[in-house]
Amino acid sequence: MKLEAWIDGGARGNPGPAGYGVIITDSRGRRLRERWGYLGRATNNVAEYRGLIAALESALELGAQELTVHTDSELVQRQVTGRYKIRQPHLKDLAARVQELAARFARFEIEHVGRSENADADALANRAMDTRESGEREVERP
Repeated sequence: MKLEAWIDGGARGNPGPAGYGVIITDSRGRRLRERWGYLGRATNNVAEYRGLIAALESALELGAQELTVHTDSELVQRQVTGRYKIRQPHLKDLAARVQELAARFARFEIEHVGRSENADADALANRAMDTRESGEREVERP
């Protein structure tokens, strides 16, 4: 099964109160799961990586063999694909977890999209920061 994920993360104050949002869809664009997480005090980049990890975990739980991730974080996309070197040790640890999870898919891609294309994942990240709560919602079963 091929799934897609839309992810976003943010921090108010950078670092500051941080959260992420994840939307998992099937190949026809039907939403299967929404997930948001409050992280406490963190940076934007940590929030983006934590959103990516949550997306990978959710897609694996749903039984995906192929996953395409859409992110508006050019930094994370380029670090994960090896175009940019990761210099911060705490991001290296998160990137290692991403690689570990990504290796479990027969096919994995991560694409950079514009912020306007990622508004729904952004709204979930803001929900996490506003409510200071994490949550998950199954929308449809695959």
